[in-house]
Amino acid sequence: MPDPVRTVDRLVWREGSAGNGSFGEGLRSVPEETAVALTYNGGTYAVMMCTPQDLEDFAIGFSLNEGIIQSPDEIESLDIVDLDDGIELRTWLAQPKADRLNERRRQIAGPTGCGICGIDSIAEAVRPAATVAQGRCFSPREITAAMQSIPPLQPINVETRAVHAAAFWTPTSGIVALREDVGRHNALDKLAGALAQDTPPVSDGMVLLTSRVSVEMVQKAAAMGAPLMVAVSAPTALAIRMADAAGITLAAIARADGFEVFTHAERITPGHRGREIVDVA
Repeated sequence: MPDPVRTVDRLVWREGSAGNGSFGEGLRSVPEETAVALTYNGGTYAVMMCTPQDLEDFAIGFSLNEGIIQSPDEIESLDIVDLDDGIELRTWLAQPKADRLNERRRQIAGPTGCGICGIDSIAEAVRPAATVAQGRCFSPREITAAMQSIPPLQPINVETRAVHAAAFWTPTSGIVALREDVGRHNALDKLAGALAQDTPPVSDGMVLLTSRVSVEMVQKAAAMGAPLMVAVSAPTALAIRMADAAGITLAAIARADGFEVFTHAERITPGHRGREIVDVA
């Protein structure tokens, strides 16, 4: 499997004090980007450009977020196979599940910046997200502290400054899991796969993103059951509408001095820590 980080030669131009400048030689660490094919029972479902790391988590999380499986237990076997020009994640499902998948199989060529390229209908692209449970509420201080805890836990980004992260934080444990990838949606799929295998309930914490929030990110967070997602960058208008319909609290543009809340602000309560929200309806 390729290393997730490569060292490359580069020239650096620097402006001189007298208005002229010169090139200097040096090295730069950059993230690897690899074509990863997700196959089920021998048929290709998607090809995504990914960071070649945490690929078992990616296969499980992608399968869950796409609705291919409802539990990791439905996977009979999963093999990571190195190919000359990429990596294949060979997943085998029980035959009834595989037969249903064949009925809806689609083939995607997924560039780094896009999570739903190749979908063959508008209805599929903007499909309604799952409705999440009420879960907990959180204080602004907890949200700010959670976001500030991400950077030191991103080894690839510390080295390259070129990858996204998705993380899960709880009031009792802090960052429970964090995954990195050149694709923001891939990072979230990897996180979903990690959480599905051995973590506290997703309703107990918040999903943190170092990227913008587009509609497929909300769909994935909803599939995970995340009641609160917080992002460094802004959401799209469609992402806001989708989060509102799914019952997700969407906070974004998170900085050291604050953040903005776009949907379901009732989960963010100053002065209260980890209090359960009781649905009396």
